[in-house]
Amino acid sequence: MPTADVLIYARTAGYRHDSIPDGAAALTELAHGLGRSAEVTEDPDAFTPESLAGRAAVVLLSTTGNVLTPEGRVAFEAYLRGGGALLAVHAAANAEPDWPFYGELLGTRFDGHPEIQPGLVLVDDHDHPATAPLPARWEWTDEWYNFTSDPRGTGATPGAGPVRVLARADESTYRGGTHGEDHPLVWCREVDRGRVFFTALGHASETYRDPVFRAHLSGALAWLTA
Repeated sequence: MPTADVLIYARTAGYRHDSIPDGAAALTELAHGLGRSAEVTEDPDAFTPESLAGRAAVVLLSTTGNVLTPEGRVAFEAYLRGGGALLAVHAAANAEPDWPFYGELLGTRFDGHPEIQPGLVLVDDHDHPATAPLPARWEWTDEWYNFTSDPRGTGATPGAGPVRVLARADESTYRGGTHGEDHPLVWCREVDRGRVFFTALGHASETYRDPVFRAHLSGALAWLTA
């Protein structure tokens, strides 16, 4: 049985963000604030049916490259379909490039970013705990991720519900966007009995000390573990 409600996984097999320790500390605190215990690990052996059973949520914190074993992939997919929850943060869009299920689950893949710069996040849907605390036009500085496709356009994963986009990037406020007027940044969906939430934000260490961003992550965890 798991030792903690929330498993925060921070293994990288590609680029490693310096913000991972700050992100892990913040997510641990936010889980505690929701009455949940948390465990931070980079051990792929955490992805077994026994370890995942009973977890309220798994967080992939800026994971990059192939970070799961073949057996771990099988266990993780079964966990999600059986009612588990995934919070994928920032570079988690660049994880598991050789695993079709994961790409279909998120709905898209990372496709580069311009330099870090200020811009605007447009919150389209405030009827969600992760975006309810955010202003409609949120001034923010980050790596503005581009993606290989619109996440709404995929439905190849059996059992996956539609993608619900909660917030977009306003490409007119920064340089280097590739999606035009409709640039999803934050979205969620269900897959069978499980839930998935993705936020493209969270590059810098100071991000995880920002009260608004912390409220964003806390709301995501609250929705996933409800």
